[in-house]
Amino acid sequence: MTALSLALLVLAWQAAAMLVASSLLPGPAAVTAALARAAEGGALVTNIAITLGRVAASFLIAMAVGSMVGIALGRSPALDRIFGPWVIVLLNLPALVVIILCYIWFGLTEAAAVTAVAINKIPNVAVTMREGALALSRDLDEMARVFRFGPWKAMRHVVLPQLAPFFAASARSGLALTWKIVLVVELLGRSNGVGFELQTAFQLFDVATVLAYALAFTAVVQLIEIGVLQPWERHANRWRR
Repeated sequence: MTALSLALLVLAWQAAAMLVASSLLPGPAAVTAALARAAEGGALVTNIAITLGRVAASFLIAMAVGSMVGIALGRSPALDRIFGPWVIVLLNLPALVVIILCYIWFGLTEAAAVTAVAINKIPNVAVTMREGALALSRDLDEMARVFRFGPWKAMRHVVLPQLAPFFAASARSGLALTWKIVLVVELLGRSNGVGFELQTAFQLFDVATVLAYALAFTAVVQLIEIGVLQPWERHANRWRR
């Protein structure tokens, strides 16, 4: 059914391209040709690899910091009352503002780019993990205290397994959001990566190249979802009946 659905999408795309008959909406063949040209020179693989590196760095920082903050807020009502509003402010701060401020404060550097993306994602992770921490079973907490689990043992064997679905949700939404913000960061202040190539294609009104890079990178991210996130989610939830 998935293959049939994708085939119908391609057919609809081709029909729309034929109906419009304009270079502003190239058909699948033109986009495939643009993809082949980018791949032949090595630019496609190089820029996707560069962008994936930035995505990975930002994603790992955001997941680590956001998870710690969210669990701390969910486990401590006092901390949530004090720092919860901070998370909401950051959550509603426009991503573009954060990117511009990071570039102004830290310069057009790699560190500024990664920091901007991580800051944009941390509040989302924190909110999700806070809700997960609030939903933890009190019965299991009491069991851990009765059996004299230490803080680290309780975290490893009681808290983290219950939070696995929330980690998975944060990771899945985080990956989708992170790579989109990375493209904006590259477009505004980097000299390589998929975002930079999209900016160049935009200046040339080269819609075929824009779609080629977009489809190629979307396919790579989808492979990460299928090959990494979904197997990890099944492994993390293997204890549930």
